[in-house]
Amino acid sequence: MQSSFFEDLLSNQINRIILERWDALDLPDCWLVAGCLFQTIWNKQSGQPPDANIKDYDIFYFDARDLSDAGEKRVQAHVERVFAGLDATIEASNQARVHLWYESHFGYPCPALKNACDGIDRFLIPATCVGVQPQEIYAPNGLDLLYQGILTMNPLTPHRDLFEKKSASYRRRWPWLQVQ
Repeated sequence: MQSSFFEDLLSNQINRIILERWDALDLPDCWLVAGCLFQTIWNKQSGQPPDANIKDYDIFYFDARDLSDAGEKRVQAHVERVFAGLDATIEASNQARVHLWYESHFGYPCPALKNACDGIDRFLIPATCVGVQPQEIYAPNGLDLLYQGILTMNPLTPHRDLFEKKSASYRRRWPWLQVQ
């Protein structure tokens, strides 16, 4: 399934270009994550263009040496230079500093993360907990839930209100998804 997953996500031209330019990022513990991956799969399964309605492309990295907002903004500027000319919004997020802003943004505390994969592990819906690098997939819950379109609440982030809002948003775009 992992080879078909890579084939599916690379059908989205933006994902492909990001991974082709990956080495130029030169960021520690760096992963392409979130909607640009699972939404590409769900778009394909729904007969939509692979990149349909993907708002942004998220890059997680982990740099505990610089927890400043200014440091993250410098990385974002670097990411924008690497992907200049690409018609997509690409956002970089230092997972080492998530615990500093998470509660004020989402209303719940978040423990300090140990690496970028800790951030992936905490997505609200286990089916969406996936990240890739050019030759590697990180999917702590496997890929079956993603391909089956099964939305369940993540026990690491048991925030029912956020889960319900997120799953309702997904079901508006992909009505065949199943909330369990």
